[in-house]
Amino acid sequence: MTTPDRRWRVAGSGRRPGVTVTMVLFGLVAIAAAAGCIRLGFWQLDRLQERRTKNALVRSRSEATPVSVSAVRGQDTSVIHWRRVSVRGVADYGAEMVHATRSQNGSPGVYLLTPVRPLDGTWGDTAVLVLRGYVAAADGRTVDWNATRESDTLQFDALVTSFPVPRPGAVRMPSEPRAVRTLDRDSLSAAMARPLAPFVLLMLGDTVVRDVSRPARIPPPSPSEGPHKSYAFQWFGFSAVALVGFGAFIVTDRRKGQPDDV
Repeated sequence: MTTPDRRWRVAGSGRRPGVTVTMVLFGLVAIAAAAGCIRLGFWQLDRLQERRTKNALVRSRSEATPVSVSAVRGQDTSVIHWRRVSVRGVADYGAEMVHATRSQNGSPGVYLLTPVRPLDGTWGDTAVLVLRGYVAAADGRTVDWNATRESDTLQFDALVTSFPVPRPGAVRMPSEPRAVRTLDRDSLSAAMARPLAPFVLLMLGDTVVRDVSRPARIPPPSPSEGPHKSYAFQWFGFSAVALVGFGAFIVTDRRKGQPDDV
């Protein structure tokens, strides 16, 4: 007597092994997993294209001929983001602050935040916040303010960047009154006792740290494409593994279902 679970093919009957519930469920899971992985792979390719578009925009704006910082005043920051500008203004080192717990090439330090008043006579009391550079600091928040000073009148090229979206929590560090955790425009404006322009300038120049007490310029963002392409290949590979695994399961299951030699 043959049990219902046995799928031996009757000799000479030509019948194939039947399809089991396990096989159906395994197939559905494999197809769903493969479809999900393929979708994620194309999502990574979409992100890669977005990254390339952004890089092209940043490159075109940053490599364009610099315009006066006054020429971008009043414009939407999304339009002037990464625009190259030229600045000539007076630095107020007495109101300077630092963006704490920064690093460059793995070394702890700070970013100098310097209010600069452009000298074209149209800004009034408003200053532009300049990320003047990186200075090494073992504790990530204190510097020798006199050693980091440059000339009172600064003339430089810079890239226009945006203030980050405000985050909850204290902006200023209680252990160091001239150090901040984030670049919050309202908090910095209050601490520096002056209105600030709605954008931040990244000062360009030598990014090599030659003297730990002197500022080195902060490198602009790298125009790399990121890991999106490799992630896409990984997801496509996962989808192939799911389908190949299901195919191997079917082959193995069929072989087990073959009748014994008579």
